[in-house]
Amino acid sequence: MSDSDARRERIRVVIDGEALDVGEGVTIAAALAVCGASTSGTRASATGELRSALCGMGICHECRVTVDGRAHVLACQTLCRDGQIIQTARRR
Repeated sequence: MSDSDARRERIRVVIDGEALDVGEGVTIAAALAVCGASTSGTRASATGELRSALCGMGICHECRVTVDGRAHVLACQTLCRDGQIIQTARRR
């Protein structure tokens, strides 16, 4: 861990009802990877297939989640904010 990582402020987001502390400046896609949502899917396709981040640059739209009640937010392009409520469509 570098000095800049150690000094990075920690913020708390809630993903599918579970609180997670992440470093300030982290994308929602990175937070989803930390909590395992990126491997278990973040949304379902029209046919019900689980999908998650693929391109990491906002082109594929596979990382869409609901943030603070707003649907279809691109997780790879959105930074976490303290207190954010993130909902995925993954099966529990």
